[in-house]
Amino acid sequence: MEQYYIVKYTGPFGFIKPWTAVRDSETFSQQFLTPSIVEGIEKKLFPNLLGETGIKKIAAHRISYAQISQQQEVIQTRGWNSTRKGKQILFERPTAVLVRGVLLDPVLSLAFTNKQDAEIAFQQHVCLCRNEDLLLPYKILEISREDFDTDDEFAGYELIFEENEASFHVGYDRKTQKPMYGWLKIIGTPVKAI
Repeated sequence: MEQYYIVKYTGPFGFIKPWTAVRDSETFSQQFLTPSIVEGIEKKLFPNLLGETGIKKIAAHRISYAQISQQQEVIQTRGWNSTRKGKQILFERPTAVLVRGVLLDPVLSLAFTNKQDAEIAFQQHVCLCRNEDLLLPYKILEISREDFDTDDEFAGYELIFEENEASFHVGYDRKTQKPMYGWLKIIGTPVKAI
C-alpha cells in the first residue's frame, strides 16, 4: 500500500486565479488548483526544479475553505495610452475596478511520496496565486493513499490532471499552447461550516 506524507497549510485567505481571468472584469475564484498553480507551488518549495517542466514531487493535493468573499480591486492596464495636448504628449495608464472572489480560511493538503520532500515543504510557506496570500504549514502526517481519498480530515477539491469522459478544459500549456484538461475529485465536504 502506497504511503503519503501530507503537509497541511492554512491561512486567513487565498485567491485562486481562474485560467479565464486574463481579460475578465470579474475574476471570481475557483475551487480547484490548475496544473500551473500546483507546478508553481512545487517550484517555490523545490527551486532546484525550476528548469524542468511538469509536476515531479507533489503526488496529490486537496483544498477546502470556509466561504468565498467578493472583494473589489483597482487595477491598471499593462500598456500606456498617449494623447497630445498642444505640443506635449501625455501618457496615462487607465484604471478599472474588478471583483475578485477570495477564499476565506483555505486549507491546502499537499501529498508527497517521499518523507524528505514533505519535511522540506513543512519548513516553508506557500501562496496559491498572489504573493500576499500566505499559507503556513501546521501539520505533517503519514497516511495511506487510500486514507487520503476517504478520510474526512482531507475533505476538499482536487483537480486530477488527465483527460477522460469526465474532464473539462482547465487552461492552455504555456509552452505548447495545447489545451489542458482535468476532472474534479471531491472528497467529503470541501466547504467548511463556520
